[in-house]
Amino acid sequence: MLKTRILTSLVITPLFLAALFLLPDIIWALFMLGIIAIGAWEWSGLAKLKSVARKIYVVATIIFGLAVIFPNTSIDLALLQKQVILLGILLAVIFWVFAVPVWLKVRKPINSHLAYILAGWLILLATWFSLVILTLKNPWILLGIMMTVWIADSAAYFSGKRFGKNKLAPSISPGKTWEGVLGGLIAVTVYGILICWFLHLDYLLIIGLWVIAALSVVGDLFESLVKRHAGAKDSGSILPGHGGILDRIDGLTASLPLAALFIYMGDYYALWISYVQ
Repeated sequence: MLKTRILTSLVITPLFLAALFLLPDIIWALFMLGIIAIGAWEWSGLAKLKSVARKIYVVATIIFGLAVIFPNTSIDLALLQKQVILLGILLAVIFWVFAVPVWLKVRKPINSHLAYILAGWLILLATWFSLVILTLKNPWILLGIMMTVWIADSAAYFSGKRFGKNKLAPSISPGKTWEGVLGGLIAVTVYGILICWFLHLDYLLIIGLWVIAALSVVGDLFESLVKRHAGAKDSGSILPGHGGILDRIDGLTASLPLAALFIYMGDYYALWISYVQ
C-alpha cells in the first residue's frame, strides 16, 4: 500500500508541477476545473445521488465555475466576478472555521440531498477559485501552501505510525492521533524556518503555516466523517494507493480558501493604502 502510494505520488507530482508552471493561466484553470469535476463526481457518489443526478451535478459544477471565471478571459477579472469569487471564498472560510468543527463534534449525518449538493458546491468551487487566484498571484505561493499541507500530512502519518497512542477522533478516523498532529506541526515549523531563512521572510509566517496545517486536519477529518456516513473507505479509486481526488485534496479544500482570502484582503489593503496616500 505504501509503495503504491509513493509510486503514484512520483507520477502525479511532476505532472502537476509542469502544469502549474508551464500551462497558460486559462488552460491551467480549465485543467484544475477538470480535477474539481472529478471531485464533484466523487462527492455526488458519497451523497448517494443516482447515476443521472450525479452526471447533472458534475455538469452543473462545471457550468457554475465557468460562468464565474470566464465571462472576462483577461487576467484582471471584472469587478463583479471578483466580488462573487470573494463571497464564495469567504463563505467557505466561515464553513471550515466555524461550521465544520461543530459538525465534527456532533457527528450528525446529512440526511438531505440538497444539503449535500450545496455543501459540495461550496467546498469544490471555493477550492477551484482559490487555486486560480493563488496561481495568478504567484504559482510559488500556491506551491508553498500545498507543500505545507503535504508535509503536515506526511509527517503526521509517519509520526502517528511510530509514536501514536492518543486518538484524535476515534469515531471518525481511528488512525489519526494527537502525536501525529504534533509531528505534522513540528515538520511544518522546520519547513517554515527554512523557507523564511532562505527567502528572508518574516518568521511570523510560521504562524500562518500552523493555521494552514491545522485547517488541513479539519478538512481531512471532515472528509473522513462524510465517507463514514456514506459507508465508503475512499471517495474513489482514480489514484492508486491514495483513493480518489477528494482523498488527495481533502486538506487543501479547507486550507486554500483561507490562504486565498488573505491574498485578497492583502491586495485590497494595498489598494486602500495607495488611495489614501
